Amino acid sequence: MTEYGRGPGSEPWHPEDPLYGDGGWGGQQAHTGQQSPYGGQPQQYPEQQQSQQQYGDWGDGGQSAFGQQPQYDQYGQQQPPEPQYDQYGQPRYDQQQYDQQYASQGQPQHGYDNGGWGTGAHPHAQYPADPSDPYGQQSAAYGAEQPDFYGTPEAYPPPEPPGRRRTDPDPERTDWDPGPDEGEHAFFAGGDADGEDDDFGGRGRGDRRDRGGRGGKPKKGRSGVACLVVCLVLGGGVAGVGYFGYQFYQDRFGAAPDYAGDGNGEQVTVSIPKGAGGSTIGQELKRKGVVKSVDAFIAAQQSNPRGKSIQDGAYTLEKEMSAESAVELLLNPKSRSNLIIAEGKRNVDVYKMIDKQLGVDEGTTAGVAKTEWKSLGLPDWAMNHKNVKDPLEGFLYPSSYSAAKGEKPEEVLKQMVARATEQYEKIGLAEKAEGLGLDGPWQLLTVASLVQAEGKTHDDFRRMSEVIYNRLKPTNTETNQELQFDSTFNYLKGQSKIRISESEINSNPDPYNTYTNKGLPPGPIGNPGAEALRAALEPTKDGWMYFVATDGVSKTEFAKTHDEFLKLKEKFDASSGN
Repeated sequence: MTEYGRGPGSEPWHPEDPLYGDGGWGGQQAHTGQQSPYGGQPQQYPEQQQSQQQYGDWGDGGQSAFGQQPQYDQYGQQQPPEPQYDQYGQPRYDQQQYDQQYASQGQPQHGYDNGGWGTGAHPHAQYPADPSDPYGQQSAAYGAEQPDFYGTPEAYPPPEPPGRRRTDPDPERTDWDPGPDEGEHAFFAGGDADGEDDDFGGRGRGDRRDRGGRGGKPKKGRSGVACLVVCLVLGGGVAGVGYFGYQFYQDRFGAAPDYAGDGNGEQVTVSIPKGAGGSTIGQELKRKGVVKSVDAFIAAQQSNPRGKSIQDGAYTLEKEMSAESAVELLLNPKSRSNLIIAEGKRNVDVYKMIDKQLGVDEGTTAGVAKTEWKSLGLPDWAMNHKNVKDPLEGFLYPSSYSAAKGEKPEEVLKQMVARATEQYEKIGLAEKAEGLGLDGPWQLLTVASLVQAEGKTHDDFRRMSEVIYNRLKPTNTETNQELQFDSTFNYLKGQSKIRISESEINSNPDPYNTYTNKGLPPGPIGNPGAEALRAALEPTKDGWMYFVATDGVSKTEFAKTHDEFLKLKEKFDASSGN
C-alpha cells in the first residue's frame, strides 16, 4: 500500500532520521513557537499562504488537499480543509509544498544528480522507490516543479486515516472473459470443441502457434458428432424413462399375468402346508404350473368371499388353470386328497392308510418306519427306550396331512413326526413331566396314550388321568401299583377286544401287559390328541381308583373304593348278558 506524507520515491519520514535530529532541515529550527510534528509539537511556517493549514494538506496554494474544493458553512464562510493523516495518525506532509516554502526562505535545495546526491550543506540519502506506489517511479529533485496529481479529475483519492477508512468494492472489470466456469461453455459459445477461443486478445492462453507449432492448421468447425451424441443420450434417456414408467404402471395398476380356462387336462397334486397364506399357496401353485403368476392367484383369492378358508392338505388340480378356477377347486372338498389321522389311532393302522393314499403296496410304509425311524425327526428324549415295539408310536400326530400319489412314505411320516414334536413343545411336555412324578416326557406321552385309549368321551379324560396317577403311587394297596388296563394287552396283541379271559391275561408276561407288570408299559400304545394330552397334564384330584364301561361301549363310570367297583362290575355284567 502506498505511504503518503513522503516525496515520490522516498521512504516515510521518521523522527529518528539523522537528517531531522534537531527538528528541522539543515539544522534550521522552526520560525514560530510551534514545534515539529516529529518532535511532539506542531510546526508552522509564516510563508505559508493558507493560514493554519496543517502538513498533510496537498495543494498548490489555492486548492485544498487531494484536489478537493473549498468547503463553506451555512453562513457562507469558507471552512478549513479537514486534515489528513497517515496510518500512524500523524499529519501527512506535502513534499512539494514544503520544498516551495523552504526555497522561499533561501535555504539550499537538494536534488538528485546522476543517481547520487547533489551538493549542499546537508545531503539527503536516496531511498528506493516503493513498487506499490504509483508515483514512486517518477524521479524529481527536491525543489523542482512537480505535477499535481491530486488536483486533477483523474487522480485517485488517497486512503483516509485508519479511524475513517472504509473498504470500497473493487471496480468491475470489463476486459475479462468469464470462461467456462463463470459464463458459458466453449461448445455453446461458438468455440472449438477442444476449448480453444478464436481470439483471446493476446491474454491468458495466447495463440496456438506459440505453443505447438500448429498455428498453420485451420480451426475446426463445430462438430455435428457432438450434437448427435447429445441427441442419442437424450433419446435413450427418454426411452429408458418410458420403459421403466410402463413397467411401474404394469406392476402397480396393470393386470397380473394369468391363464384362461379350467386347465389343460394334465393333473398335478399340490400340497398346501398348514397355516399357509395366499402368497405361499400362490408360489406352490406356480411352481407346479397350475397358475401363471402369484399376483393373479392372490387377486382371485381376495375377490372370493371364502378365499381365506382354504385348508392345508393335498389337492388334485390341473396345469395352466386360471387363478379363479384354482381358487374354486381349492375350496371344493372333492379336490382334496388329504390323509386324516383320527385321535387314538395306532401306528399299525396309520401305516396302512398311508399305503392306500399313496398307492403303494401294503406294508411299504411299515417297512420304512421300521428301518428308517431314526432319520424321521424324533426328538432326543424319544430315542432308545427298551422293549418298545414301535419307536414312532405316539408321534404320528392326529391331524390332516397332504399325501397324494407320487409322494414317498418317508415324506408323509416326516410331516407327522414334525407336527407331533411341534405340539409337544408347545404344551411343555418335557418341562411338566417331573412335577407329575414321572420319569421324563416319554412317560407323560405314554400316560396320555392310555387316557386316549381308555376314555370314552372327553369328559372322562381327566378322571381317567387321575386313576392312572393314583395307581402308580407306591402307597397304592388297592391294585399294588398295577394299572390292569385291557388297552395295553390289546395293543401287544394287535387287537381291540372288550372281553378278555383272566387265564389269557395272566399267562402273558409281555412288558405291555399291565396285569402282570407294575407301572407303565414301555411306551405309548397309540397317538393321543390334544384333549388327552391336556388331561394328562391336569388330572382331577377326587380320589378315583376304578372305572368300568358299564354299557360296554361308551359309558364309563368311576369308583373310589373296591366295593364301589364291584357294584359297577355288576352293572356291566347285566348289560352284557352275563
